[in-house]
Amino acid sequence: MRATGRDGGTRGWVVARVAGAPVVVSPGWVLAAAVLTYLFAPTVRGLVAVSDVGSYVVAGVFVLLLLASVFLHELAHALMARRVGVPVQELAVTLLGGHTRMGAAAPSPGSSALVAVSGPVVNLVLGAVAWLLAAPAAPGGVAWLVLSAAALANVFVGAFNLVPGLPLDGGRVLEALVWRVTGDRVRGTVVAGWVGRLVAVGVLAWMLLRPLLQGVQVSLLSVVWAALVGAFLWSGADQAVRAARSERTVEALVVARLMRPAVGVPARGTVLDLDTALALADPGRATAGGPGQDGPPTHAFLQGLDGAVVGVVDATAVAAVPPALRATTPLSAVATPIPAGAVVPLALSGRRAVEVVAAVARLSPVLAVVDGSRPVGVLHPADVARALRR
Repeated sequence: MRATGRDGGTRGWVVARVAGAPVVVSPGWVLAAAVLTYLFAPTVRGLVAVSDVGSYVVAGVFVLLLLASVFLHELAHALMARRVGVPVQELAVTLLGGHTRMGAAAPSPGSSALVAVSGPVVNLVLGAVAWLLAAPAAPGGVAWLVLSAAALANVFVGAFNLVPGLPLDGGRVLEALVWRVTGDRVRGTVVAGWVGRLVAVGVLAWMLLRPLLQGVQVSLLSVVWAALVGAFLWSGADQAVRAARSERTVEALVVARLMRPAVGVPARGTVLDLDTALALADPGRATAGGPGQDGPPTHAFLQGLDGAVVGVVDATAVAAVPPALRATTPLSAVATPIPAGAVVPLALSGRRAVEVVAAVARLSPVLAVVDGSRPVGVLHPADVARALRR
């Protein structure tokens, strides 16, 4: 399984590094290992002649083999990701398996599918190898039991991960297929996420309703395990759909639509100069007050002798200046200064626009929008934040 994101890493112990990426074992896996060892020990005692202590040792060996299988699964994701140019942030073994966290999305449908399918393929190969090694072993022996269990576990993990629904690896393959057909990666994520929701419901029904319909009493452990698996699958699918919708919102963001067109006035001008500039402005090509509102501009950018924007004035902020003082009140007294770097190109859109605005917004609460070197308007980061929340 793999994830893409920039958030904090998994909490746990860093046991190794692969090409600079930490391999993390979470405390949840230790709990899962203890539970699996405890649950598998009775099966060991029922199939091979070992003592109680020996059964736990054998069960522990199987769990360690399972850990190795999970690690190799994630290692396959990581190595394939690096091969197609995707940075890897971490490999983690957790309560319900593991994940490989990427630093970016795959650049193409084909590369995404390759990264996704590499993990399950490794499990299927490991299952086949374990089965071949178990075949000549004496039935009923410890080696036969451990290898047979490892074969079944790896085949199950590999096959289950190929189910076409997020957050499973098969969901990434489905996402890549839709992306390839439609040319729209986000649509692929939404489709795979919705299928993942159906998979979560189906798995929960199979684990709980099927036994009940067959008249078999479901144990408390089975209920807890089904709830954990179902919640994990549903949460992963739901997060994928939500992330895709957020990505769609980001892609639709265009600076030119969010900026507030403004007129330019000399930095040494007065409030009366601003009144004159606003009166002469062409209402047909301006936006008043905020994005999407028709009318004349209500902002002005102050320009120095070299034409650079040094400040921004909101016309509503100078409304309190008495008429008798408008000809003598300097605009610098009512302007918001703009540092030299607080500018945003008019042509920006999508994620790049969000990244640039986030970076320069630290310099000033209002930004100058430029077309080449020519100032054309102002942009409030708050308008960008509101657009992203829609």
